[in-house]
Amino acid sequence: MAKSFDLKALPGFTTIAVICFVALYLPIIILVAYAFNAATSTSEWGGFSLKWFVSAWNNAQVIDATIRSFQIAVLAATFATIAATMAALATTRTKSYRGLTFKYAFINQPLMVPEIVTAVALLIFFSRVKVFTGYAGLGYLIAAHTAFCIPFAYLPIRARLESMDLTLERAAADLYATPWKTFRRVTLPLLWPGVLAGFMLAFVISLDDVVITNFVKLGGQDTLPTYMLGQIRRGITPEINAISTAFLLLSILIVTLFFFASRKRD
Repeated sequence: MAKSFDLKALPGFTTIAVICFVALYLPIIILVAYAFNAATSTSEWGGFSLKWFVSAWNNAQVIDATIRSFQIAVLAATFATIAATMAALATTRTKSYRGLTFKYAFINQPLMVPEIVTAVALLIFFSRVKVFTGYAGLGYLIAAHTAFCIPFAYLPIRARLESMDLTLERAAADLYATPWKTFRRVTLPLLWPGVLAGFMLAFVISLDDVVITNFVKLGGQDTLPTYMLGQIRRGITPEINAISTAFLLLSILIVTLFFFASRKRD
């Protein structure tokens, strides 16, 4: 009888796993620890303190950048999820035909192209639009984030659709339900966990994007990640550690809430 292959039994597996986890999480642990450092310098420990969180909370620039980040992320994730849902329905609720693979590749193109290339392309395109329209608002950032987030929302929604049984949808059609009523009463409730997962991914990707935002934004349109990047260029301070820690905890909270919400609906 052939033995089953056990990856954990390979020599050195545990050592490599420990090294990887340490390399991934030790810098984050150090960052979180120094967010509570009372000393001004990050090279010494001055005791436990929450003053840097208070300082960040009272920083008007941080508050402004945070609000702007959430505005962009919510709108971009919403638009990306709607577009991804329509694309997923169009590519899964149909018979296979020539060109379908190309559509998959086209939808997922932002994932395959380096982000810097997408950023430069959006910069060139939006610069032309600005010349013709004269508009210089947040719409460009929202549109750029939406375009980049669509494939992240598309993948879990399409995976959910492909795993769904078509019996209930066919039964609804046999009972003379319109396509819209079938979608609203049958498909969407079953698809909802995938939609939530897609929205969550799009939201998190938009919230922490730096490259595309840096290329597309105008003066006074800093998001929290680009604001932090600008501050780091002047030197890392405990306030940046505090902002990063709050950002990390918020991201964990959002992912946890969406996980339990989608789990209950599954």
